[in-house]
Amino acid sequence: MPKRRPTTEIYRCPWAKAEPNLQYHDSEWGVPIHDDRKLFEFLILEGAQAGLSWETILKKRDNYRLAFDQFEPQVLARYGEKKQAELLSNPGIVRNRLKIASVIQNAKVFLSVQDEFGSFDQYIWSFVEGRSKQNRWRSLSEVPASTPESDAMSKSLKQRGFKFVGSTICYAFMQAVGMVNDHLVDCFRHAEVSRGRS
Repeated sequence: MPKRRPTTEIYRCPWAKAEPNLQYHDSEWGVPIHDDRKLFEFLILEGAQAGLSWETILKKRDNYRLAFDQFEPQVLARYGEKKQAELLSNPGIVRNRLKIASVIQNAKVFLSVQDEFGSFDQYIWSFVEGRSKQNRWRSLSEVPASTPESDAMSKSLKQRGFKFVGSTICYAFMQAVGMVNDHLVDCFRHAEVSRGRS
């Protein structure tokens, strides 16, 4: 009877089938982020995704970084009408007037949160008490679209003046920046992320 070959197949979350999702899944998604600028970038990109696929936004991410000055909130907060008009004509980003205006508004509020809490990181991670929640989902159908934590985050962000921060967007943000580990338990990244490997 022939010996069975050991399997070398890597199991991933089902949504990570092709680029750019593949690289993003294997190296970024779910890894805890505590850098304010990176947190701001993800907050803006998740808002830009509203009504679209995350794959669409990932394909445009480099264009977004160029168009929005590497997501430096101090710079974005000073954007005026001329810059907004320029952005509306940029085919490399999602040309939605409300979404573009929200980036400027969110940058201003982001800076006020930094002033109040010392860092945006301190504020935003308080919704999970400063620790990444390790979930143990076995299928995508189990993964929620929102949670009480994302509801609370959304409510707080809206009260402060942030735009495009509904609870579903907030939960996607929480997944992206590692506030929750929503890799399926069979995915090779679940254990790596839970051990703190980027």
